Amino acid sequence: MKGLTYAPTGGIVAAPTTSLPEQEGGVRNWDYRFCWLRDATLTLLALGSAGYYEEARDWRDWLVRAIAGSPDQLQIMYGINGKRRLQEWEVEWLPGFRGTRPVRVGNAAATQLQLDVYGEITDAIYQARAHGLPPADRWHAISLALLDHLETAWRQPDEGIWEVRGPRQHFVHSKVLAWVAFDRMVRWAEAHGEEAPLDRWRALRDEIHNDVCCNGFDTELNSFVQAYGSKFLDASLLLLPIVGFLPPSDPRIEGTVEAIERRLLRNGLIYRYATTETEDGLPPGEGAFLACSFWFVDNLVMQGRVDEGEAMFERLVALCNDVGLLAEEYDPVSKHQMGNFPQAFSHVSLINSAYNLTLYKGMSEECADWNSRRATMRRGRTSTGR
Repeated sequence: MKGLTYAPTGGIVAAPTTSLPEQEGGVRNWDYRFCWLRDATLTLLALGSAGYYEEARDWRDWLVRAIAGSPDQLQIMYGINGKRRLQEWEVEWLPGFRGTRPVRVGNAAATQLQLDVYGEITDAIYQARAHGLPPADRWHAISLALLDHLETAWRQPDEGIWEVRGPRQHFVHSKVLAWVAFDRMVRWAEAHGEEAPLDRWRALRDEIHNDVCCNGFDTELNSFVQAYGSKFLDASLLLLPIVGFLPPSDPRIEGTVEAIERRLLRNGLIYRYATTETEDGLPPGEGAFLACSFWFVDNLVMQGRVDEGEAMFERLVALCNDVGLLAEEYDPVSKHQMGNFPQAFSHVSLINSAYNLTLYKGMSEECADWNSRRATMRRGRTSTGR
């Protein structure tokens, strides 16, 4: 993570490479030498949990500078120095990795509508405050402006977390992160007495929650689905309990995790969705997106399946190369890392899963120790007749 950080601005690039393919011979070859706003929350959580407060502060400050301005001009990614113009073009004279073309420079996804980034930015602000970072100038004003825009924008279809090149859809993950935006601002205002239109925010939070539960959950599948009206699954749904939309014990979450395990778990890894089913505007075929498998680990841990979660975590760590680094994806058939390398999102997800495992295992050991002591006390009371 330090190696992917640009010290003068604090920006963290998604990867320092472009066009390493997600499938050998495929066309899913993208330029990742930019800073994604989506990474903000998970990056701040990872840095803060590990005690890297200076790095978390620098990343937060980059975020504030990058998103300053009108919310309707918000981009989902920027250059490491805050650059906005990221025009995508193909370098026709380069053969690509192992002959895989095209080689691309720039990223057209910068112009997409991805509603989830509003929730991720707001959650990043919330998490930074919760980790004790001093408030940055204009954070509150920026948050208010973002929520004012989101009050109507959340109803729109978008390109979603996976930046599809196909038609816009009402992606469930995008709607849930819109809910996160209002939830976090309500929580902070309630806890610290800040002036805010709380009644309106609470009403919008409830409206979005009800909308997702009514339109994003399929009773036949007993699972949330990728988009409203869809029958397809999506690994981004694993983030619903992680962001607090519903508790891990909710039957709808348990059903979703079970459905993803049944349909998207292949060769020991979680695929983000079935590329043969989802209309993402590209030919099918890719490796397993590693962050999704770490999200699955987090869900196993939250559901009390700690041993299973730890076993999968160890399998994922074993995929690291000889210097401990991960790409964006892994192909379990060819046993090669795929996509741009090294990938920040994969490592941030690894850090967060390691932290969650450590936390939950520690809690389990404390509970086991307490139960053992209680049993000893009971035996002592019985033997003495008290």
